[in-house]
Amino acid sequence: MQLETKLIDIMRTNENVMEDLQLVQQLNIPHWWIAAGYVRNYVWDYLHGYEQNTPLNDVDIVYYDPNNISMSLETELEASLLEKKPMYQWSIKNQARMHVKNNVHPFESVEDSMKRWPETATAVGITLSDTNEIRVIAPHGLDDLFNLVVRKSEFFRDEAYYRERVRSKGWSTYWPKLMIT
Repeated sequence: MQLETKLIDIMRTNENVMEDLQLVQQLNIPHWWIAAGYVRNYVWDYLHGYEQNTPLNDVDIVYYDPNNISMSLETELEASLLEKKPMYQWSIKNQARMHVKNNVHPFESVEDSMKRWPETATAVGITLSDTNEIRVIAPHGLDDLFNLVVRKSEFFRDEAYYRERVRSKGWSTYWPKLMIT
C-alpha cells in the first residue's frame, strides 16, 4: 500500500492528471483506467528528477464491457476526448474485445488483460472512484515501476516481441537509470 500511496502522490503533482481523469470519467464507460505510458512515463520522469515531462506517444484508456465490444464505440469515445483535449492522441480499448485481436482466451477483467501486457512496469493504471479519489490497478505490483526495472511479464509469452518492443521504444535513452532484463 505504501507504493500505491506514493504513486498517487506523484500523479497528483502533475497538474493535468485530475483534469484528464475527470474527462475520461465523463464518458461513463465501465471499469475504466488511464494506463501504460501515461502513468509509467510520469513516474520514471519523476524518479529521474526531470522538470519537463517526456512527451506521450498516446494516452491509453482501457475499460471492460463485455456487453458492447464494438470497435466503433471506441472510435467514438476517442473522437469525443480528442474534441475536448486535442493535444493527446487518445487510444481507448475495451479489454473484453482484445482477446480477439491477440488470439487468446477472453479476458475476465481489465486486470486480467493488463497482467498479460509485455512489461510489468507498463501494467499500471489509475482511475477515479465515485468520490473522486485516485485508485490504482497494478496486477504485477509497483516494485518494478519504482525500481526502474523493465521486465517481461511472466504471462506474456513472446520473448522476441518483448525484446524488439523494448529496443524500439528506446526507453533507456530517455531514462538512463532503467535496468532492462
